Amino acid sequence: MFREKEWNESRVSYWVTKNESLIRKTLTMPSDEQKQEIIAHGEEPIFSYNQTDFVKDRVAVEIQFGKYSFVAYDLFVKHLAFYVGNHIDVGVEILPMKSLQSQMSSGVAYYEGELYNIIRHGRGVPAVPLVVAGIAP
Repeated sequence: MFREKEWNESRVSYWVTKNESLIRKTLTMPSDEQKQEIIAHGEEPIFSYNQTDFVKDRVAVEIQFGKYSFVAYDLFVKHLAFYVGNHIDVGVEILPMKSLQSQMSSGVAYYEGELYNIIRHGRGVPAVPLVVAGIAP
């Protein structure tokens, strides 16, 4: 359905290293410049990337019917990485409502629980505009 409407997967590549100050310096650089800067400082560049299910018009959508930990990764790593990298203006996380989750295998996150977790963190966390939607049976 998303692909039919020209929503496509997106992947952003980057390089990391063990040196915190070097990561801070290279964070906003293009990927190829990150690698060269890390090498120039005598450190080992480690390739990494973030992928999101669907992106269109600066909106990222993640459909997450997996384990609890995957939702936290989406909210606090994926959406934030695409936002900080200026690839999106808002992230959308689609989760099952408790009424659907109760029909699924154990350990699957659900909308009401994740909404609670987001609110518990307080305003401004995560530091990316989000829409969290629940799907019911």
